[in-house]
Amino acid sequence: MSEHPHPTIVPHTTPRPTITVRATWEGEHRFDTGRPDGPMARFDGSARTGQNPVDALVSALATCIGIDVVDILGKRRTPPSRLVVDAHAERRAEHPRRVERVKLDFVVDGDGIEIVHSERAVALAIEKYCSVAATLATDVVVETRVVVNGEAGALVTQPSSEAARR
Repeated sequence: MSEHPHPTIVPHTTPRPTITVRATWEGEHRFDTGRPDGPMARFDGSARTGQNPVDALVSALATCIGIDVVDILGKRRTPPSRLVVDAHAERRAEHPRRVERVKLDFVVDGDGIEIVHSERAVALAIEKYCSVAATLATDVVVETRVVVNGEAGALVTQPSSEAARR
């Protein structure tokens, strides 16, 4: 049994769930944001008191995929004991300085976990489950590499980002 229990995934009760977020300006380039009556996060354009918005976008992609990878490996009965996602984003030099490419390194440790299953979990997360990846799919090249218990897999350009490479 893993020391980190997996939450139960509850399906949405409506066909098009909506999200309401409020961002409240707190001076300079700082905003506190989150769902009403929910936890808040600090975004800071100067990155002194919180992540800047672009860092937060890259963090959202990394954590969204990471959550799905944990769930997928857990369903295989090989829950990870440790998962670290390092994200490296490339931005345009000119304005708007949008993110054009993200390379994600997944370091997975745990008993019974095989690299082929971890790579498949990453691919499934990006292709089928991660809402953030689906939102960015046609615009951002996503490359992944999985390291399981110290063994590195190949660098993979995810199929959903093939069009973005052209």
